[in-house]
Amino acid sequence: MKLAIAVLLATASFAATAGLPSSDQDFVTTAGQGGLAEVALGHLASQQGTSAAVKSFGTQMVADHGKGNASLKAAAEKAGATVPGAPSEDQQTAMTKLKGLKGAEFDKEYADAMVKDHKDTIALFEKEASKGDNGPVKTFAATTLPTLKHHLQMAEELQKQTK
Repeated sequence: MKLAIAVLLATASFAATAGLPSSDQDFVTTAGQGGLAEVALGHLASQQGTSAAVKSFGTQMVADHGKGNASLKAAAEKAGATVPGAPSEDQQTAMTKLKGLKGAEFDKEYADAMVKDHKDTIALFEKEASKGDNGPVKTFAATTLPTLKHHLQMAEELQKQTK
């Protein structure tokens, strides 16, 4: 009986130090890739956007998601998680498509992408904030949600302006 308890305790201790639960690591990966994509697209919008509103929104995304990326990295380091170094292949493909657009077409497609991306991101962060297992990562998700929701409101307004 004592041996079984010792094995159980050793197994639990190893599991606690073996790394982040896969669902939390998946969140860190997806959120990290998304944050990097938002910064890259924000730079693109501030340079290539036609309207002042698109340029301003892009600049805001660079600032806010840049800070968010740093906060995610800090939370991930506390949790022993790996943060990605680049957006996903799909995100890179979408950026390449946007780079090829000009004028009002760019502005409209960028605004549409920002609405979709922020809706998807909010759903991801809400799930982590309510069901995440790792304290620092879960807290990061919860504290970042208000900013993301504000970004969605801004993106929806931008979308109306670019139709």
